[in-house]
Amino acid sequence: TLVVPKVDAIPDLVTAGRSTVGLRVPAHPVAQNLLRSFDGPIAAPSANRFGRVSPTRAEHVRAQLAGVLVVDGGPCEVGVESTIVGFHADGPLLLRPGGLSLEAITEVSGPIRIPTKNDPSASPGRAAKHYATATPLFLEGFDPPPAGARIGHLAFRTAPADAFVSEILSPTGDLREAAANLFAAMRRLDAAGVDAIWAEAVPERGLGLAIMDRLRRARARNPG
Repeated sequence: TLVVPKVDAIPDLVTAGRSTVGLRVPAHPVAQNLLRSFDGPIAAPSANRFGRVSPTRAEHVRAQLAGVLVVDGGPCEVGVESTIVGFHADGPLLLRPGGLSLEAITEVSGPIRIPTKNDPSASPGRAAKHYATATPLFLEGFDPPPAGARIGHLAFRTAPADAFVSEILSPTGDLREAAANLFAAMRRLDAAGVDAIWAEAVPERGLGLAIMDRLRRARARNPG
């Protein structure tokens, strides 16, 4: 997603009053056909309630947004949302890591500035608390596993043998596979009747950067 200054033809209602607009063209053939048929820009918010786990299947949308018409193009191939890059006077700025790796983008764009905690948010995906399960989520490297709780393990490659319930993102350690499975696995653990979810960290390279970004923001919802 490219965040750029908007023209007057874009209503303020679409951009929540901001002077910039996020532009993207999905690669999915169903989305491509819809855009060609409409022959113009389509305002498309995320298909989930703000702050909650993003959908990767049509049934996830129906569960959160009852009564809406869903165009089902099958499971999301990448699994995490788009990478967002904003354009500023001092060069491009990474607003959210996502499905296109930072390494792949910088091969074309050159260096991209990484925001600090004090940079003003220009993207909903940068909210400190986001992508959250209803069940408190704890993250390796930040939290110990809660003592005495029934824990759902969100494992990268292998789950503990004594896990109450577990989801493995990629038995082979493939970060693309892990990203594709992330949100669906979080949803299943959220529905498993556990007291807490404990997520294993993944390597922060390629799509691992996006996975860890989502887990850190989901962790911010836990009461500890």
